[in-house]
Formats: sequence, structure tokens, C-alpha cells
Amino acid sequence: MVQEKNDGINNNNMNLLRQHNKPALSWELKIKKKVRTIPSFLGNFRPAVGQCCHQCTPDSLRKNLGKNSFLGFDNLLEVSETKTRYRGWLVRRLCCALFVSGLKIFGSPAGDRMQRICQSNRVREVLAAAAHPEGEICQERLSRLTPFLPLINTCISSALLRFTGWAMLKMFASVFGSIQVNLNHLSALHKASREGSLLVYVYLRQSSVDCALIPLVLFCHNLRVPYTICPLHVNSPFLRSVLNKLGVVLLPSSVSTELDAEMETLYSPVMTSLIGELLHEGQALSVGVSAVSGHGGQWLARIRRLIKDGSVPDVSLVPVGISYDSVTNTNLQGSTQVCLRSALQWLWDLFWKKPEGSVRVHLGQPFSLKEMCEPGRCRVDKWLPLQNLLLPVILNSRVDDMYGKRQMLWLLPSFECTPELSPSEKDVCVAIILHLMFSAASCKAVMSTSIVASLLLHRYRKGVSASTLCLDMAWLTEELLFRNRDVGFGGSLVEVVHYSLSLLSPHIIIAAVPSREDPLIVPHPSAAAALHLSHLAQTVTHAFTLECVGACAVSAMLREVVYSGVSSRVRTDGVEGEEVKDDMEFDVVLCQTELTERALQLCHLLPPGSMPPCQSSQSFALDAIDSLVRCGVLITEENPAAAPKCDFWKKESSLKWTTTDDPYHSDSDCEEQDLWSYKISQPSRCPEMLFFLCSMLAGHLRTLCWTTMALDILDTPLAEAEFVRQIHSHLWNTANQKKQYYESCSEEAAHTAVRTLIDLGVLLEERQTGGVFLGVSPLFQLSENRQKLHCFITQYLYS
Repeated sequence: MVQEKNDGINNNNMNLLRQHNKPALSWELKIKKKVRTIPSFLGNFRPAVGQCCHQCTPDSLRKNLGKNSFLGFDNLLEVSETKTRYRGWLVRRLCCALFVSGLKIFGSPAGDRMQRICQSNRVREVLAAAAHPEGEICQERLSRLTPFLPLINTCISSALLRFTGWAMLKMFASVFGSIQVNLNHLSALHKASREGSLLVYVYLRQSSVDCALIPLVLFCHNLRVPYTICPLHVNSPFLRSVLNKLGVVLLPSSVSTELDAEMETLYSPVMTSLIGELLHEGQALSVGVSAVSGHGGQWLARIRRLIKDGSVPDVSLVPVGISYDSVTNTNLQGSTQVCLRSALQWLWDLFWKKPEGSVRVHLGQPFSLKEMCEPGRCRVDKWLPLQNLLLPVILNSRVDDMYGKRQMLWLLPSFECTPELSPSEKDVCVAIILHLMFSAASCKAVMSTSIVASLLLHRYRKGVSASTLCLDMAWLTEELLFRNRDVGFGGSLVEVVHYSLSLLSPHIIIAAVPSREDPLIVPHPSAAAALHLSHLAQTVTHAFTLECVGACAVSAMLREVVYSGVSSRVRTDGVEGEEVKDDMEFDVVLCQTELTERALQLCHLLPPGSMPPCQSSQSFALDAIDSLVRCGVLITEENPAAAPKCDFWKKESSLKWTTTDDPYHSDSDCEEQDLWSYKISQPSRCPEMLFFLCSMLAGHLRTLCWTTMALDILDTPLAEAEFVRQIHSHLWNTANQKKQYYESCSEEAAHTAVRTLIDLGVLLEERQTGGVFLGVSPLFQLSENRQKLHCFITQYLYS
């Protein structure tokens, strides 16, 4: 935590709040007397986010240790004469153009890049392998590179970059109320750039706006504009030409998706050589990653391969967190087609659009990729297939083999996992991808709409009063700051909540009840509202992953106790439903060993990027249980007859020396590990806190349950795309039947669930001429085994 200076961030947010505020509502005036206007910590302290990993990159962390000072925020859209060298009334009218004209630009002509790539060993080997035995001339072989010529000749035009920067500032001013950039680590980036470090910016893919935001932020702060790896399929030759001159590396015009491009024989070697040449030229790169196979991870694998081969000495990776107040309408789902007409239509709509919401951009500390890959830093020696970790537990109730890390080789396209890479090298590449996904997600600021969406979706599905929502908003903000997560808002509490509700108004219902002093706020029951709120709440869920895993482990043990009927203090028929809060007394003692085992099993089912790959699953599970003690959900059970566990002095023989002739004897060898036990605490906010944490993971677990149930009705084998489509359709049908839980039926959730079942060995992949086909494995064609899998997942599910 660093002390925050008066940098104007709260003033900017207050102005934005007033833009959205309508005349004061009656409920505002009523609850202002009941609620603190602002928590004492907010605006005084702000977490220092984006720091290097102390385990994987200690040297990079040491370089920046003690140099962090809170430099505040910069609103890109607030361009005034103070950002130029000139003053006067005319400057105030032309300040944006003058500001852009005074920025530093690092030109990047293509030069003879085409010849250098043609002469690279990777490209020459592929061309030679495809050549005819005799008589094929060199020019004919090089003609195969013609489709990649526009990509290879991508450059950065100084004049076009200045004009585009000015146009984007004007355009984003019509879309967003503000774009706040955290300035904390910009000095480290300037220093790394001056020292000649090769910078690679990595962000989580959310929308196509991300591809434009990062270059704009760097351009406005006099940093080198990176070459942007953009997964869009642009049909218009004019648009492709313009984007190529702005450093945007698009997909080849002949393909529509990244996976289609990776299937071409020449694409991977040409792109690897292109990345190598760009880094040799000293250029920066911008890469987006996601938890889908072939969506960004292969670019990091290519950079890793260049470093391992010695083609590039090292690169500095910079995680970038981008947070939005509202979900943009340009999400990258599958094949994204862009043509000139759609681009012009979007620009025309901007003229009639009112600026709405804000954006927060956090640039992390740069760290060395070469250092991260050194032996002993990010260990992958205990990475095992998911079926080896969980199938013995699911089918035979054995827990011997679950101590390991889940392999996720599918984050790399199968075409990228070439035979020259050893299994450990593939795991290292996957670890890099997972680490960047986790770091970028941790850099993201939690916006006010995300907090409100999380509370409405996971805690108050049946509605909440405005005053209670304000109180919980303050409480959850404090918890997020305590977990070293930055928040993307400021101002008085009531105005922040009012601003959030105005942005969420299409997806919520605000009802004024005559018998209540303040209105009731209810999530809209539609599928679109549930998906919107779920998308916004993901940043809160990521911040509470530890607590969510621990809470679901506690819920699983309570379910087992309830069904076994061991304790007479638990008076309920189940642990599902709202009546649990009133009918259950949590006077149950929980063993630490069993709790840790349940948490460890659940860790293996988490989506990619939920936990750092440099931390073992067992350590993560232990931290999950400890986190529940810290937040007051669990309390340590003490034996009244024994000394307190923390009082080692009173423990009998705990500090006595022992004598032995064995030179290898150690006092610690004979010490027995104290078995801890826990009880559910009884304060007023618990068990509500327990159910709130369980509900955050319920959407992901419910998708797995419904996907498992769908195996009974699917006629397999099916092509992978068709299989996912039918699973997605089944999820929608199930949610429509229940009239709720629509957050569990998104397309992304269907992809994640299918991939988890493949890793578990429930589904088998068979590569045929028409592509990859999925079918149920013989082991899970037995309904008994499918039922065991379903029971294993539902034990963690709170609904």
C-alpha cells in the first residue's frame, strides 16, 4: 500500500458521476443520513498493483524495489493547454492537435525485412520440404510467401500515427467518460526503453478496443508504439492497408480465425521469423491472451522459442490490466469479421452516442522472460494430466495421486507443440501463458459496476434495499483493497452507487415500495442481464478465488455431514436453497486435513488463470483454508484441556533437547504435526459470507454439472465445433427450464466445461480428416461412473 497524493483522480470521477447523475432521488436523501459518505481509507491509500512475482522473477523485482511511489492517474481524454508547450485562447481550441504533434514517435520502416525472413532457417526449411525434387526455381518457391507479404511489410508511419492518435482521442471521447492510466510503473517502462530492453505488453482479451487502447496509452506518454497482434479478420483492402501502416499484424486475408491460420504450413515459421526480426529491430509488441486454445498463447511460445534458440537475448514482459465500467459491444467471440461498411457504421453511431462509463488501464512492472525460465524459478516438474489427479478420487475415493499441478497443453495449438519441444518445454510455455493471464487479471482495477454486479448476482438475487447495498459496497471495497486490488472509482459512497446503478439500469429493476424508506433493487431475470452482470463480476471473483475455494470446501464437508446425519446440531435436509440460512446451525468441527483435500481437489477444476502457476496446488489449498480464518468464516477449535496451539512454551516437552547417537537425527523428525480443526464462526455476517463466497464459483461448477448431464442425451462422436454447439444449446435449454442461472450458459463457459471433461478423460479426442471429433470414453459410457462424476462436482455447488 502506498499513500495516495491529491492527483485529481477523485475530481475526475466526481465530474463523471455528475454527468450521469439526474436530480437527487428521494432515496439518496434518506440514506445519506444513515450511511457514511466515504470510507476513511478510500482516497488516502491505494494498493501498489502490477509488481513482479517474487518467486519467478526476484531479480526484476529487486531492480524496482523501493522505487514505487504513487504518481497518480492521467486521463487521456482530458487534453488541455497544460499538456502542450503553448498557451493562449487559440491553443485551448487546438490543444489536442498540438499535443499530438509534440509527442515523440519512433518510426519503423519495413526495409529489407522480406529478404531477411526469406533467408531465415525456419522458412527455408519449410520451403525446401515443399519443393519439387528437380527444376523448381527459387522465384516460384518464394511465390508461396505472397499471401504473407502484407503482414511481413507491416510498418509504423509517423504521419499516419499522429493523425490516428488525434482521431482516436476524439473518438474515445464520444465513447467513454474518461480513460484513466495509472502512472506508477511508467517511469520503469521509460527506463527499460532507454536501456534498450525489448518490451512485450500482454493483456487479457476482452474486446477489440483493447488492441487500440494500449498503443494509444503508450503513444500519449512518449513510449514506443508496439506492433499489435490483432486477431481480427479484416475484409476491406483499404482498412488492411491503413492498419498495416499503424503496426497492426492482422490475420492473412485467406483465413477467418487464428486456428485456421495456424493450420497453414508456412504461417507459423513466417510469423516466428517476423517476431524475431521485429525484436531485432528493437520494436515493442502487444499480445492478447485468453483461456481458449490458439488465442494468443502461441505468440508467447514463439518468443520463448526465439530466446531458447539464441535468436533474441531476452525480452521484458509487461502485464496490462484494462477494466471497463460496462461491457463493450465488440467482444471477440470466435470469428470476427470487419469490413469497411461496418467500421463506418460504428463511427457514424459514435456521433449520436453519449459518453458512458470509464476505463482504467494499469501497466505492470516489466520482468525478464529469460529469468522466469531459469531452472528452479517456475517449476513444472509435478505437472500431471487432470485425469491422473482426479479420476482416482472420483471413481475410487483415493487421494494418493492428487498432489500435483494440472497440465494445460491445449493452451498451445496442437500445431505449435512440435516434436522438437520436449514435454517439459511445453509445460514451461504453458506456465508462461498462465502466469501472464494471472498477472494481467491481478492488474485490473475493480470497477464500481463490478462490485454492484457481484453483490446483486451472488448475494442478493431476490433484491436488496439501496441503503444495504451502500453498506455492502463499502464493506466489499475495503475487502478488495485489503487483498491488494485497486478500485476504479472515487467520490462519495452514495454517488458511486447511484452512478453504478445508472450504468446497470438496463439489467436491473428498481422498485419503489410504499412501505419501505428506500427502493428495492433486483437483478433483471432475463438471460442478457445475468450474462452482463456475470461478466462484470468476474474481476471480483478473481480477487476472492482463495476464499471461494475454501468456502466451497467447507460447503462440501457440511453437505457430507448433513447427508450422513452424524451431527444432531445440523437441522436441515440439505445445503441448497435460501432456507439454509435460517434452518442450519453450523456447530460442526471440521478437520484441517479433510478440508485441505477438498480444497485441493477443487483447485484442479478452476478455470485457467485463476491461480499462479508458480504456486503448488497444495500450497494454494492451504492458503484457501487460512484465508477463511482471516476473514472470520472459520475459527480454530481449541481443546479446553490442552494449552493453546499458539502457546509453545506451555506445551509439554516442546522445547526439550533430545540425545541420540544418530548423526542424521533431527528433533523435527520426531515431532508430530498438530492436527488443526475448525468451526464455523457465528457472527451476524456469517454464514451469509460463506454462501456469498460459494456462489461466486457456482456458475462455473453448475456449467460442469449440466455438461456432464448432457452426455446422457448426446449422440457421439461429433465434430468438436458441433459438440460445443450442442452443449451450449443444452445449457440454454436447462437454464430456460429453471428460469434462472443464465450466467452458466455462456459460450465461453461451454468451451471451458468441454475442455475440462476432455482433460478428465470423460471425452476422447479423435483426429480425423474432417477435424477433431469428440466422443464419450468407454470408462464414462457407464452411467454409474457418470453419476460419480456428477456427485463429485455437485458436492461443491451452492445453488
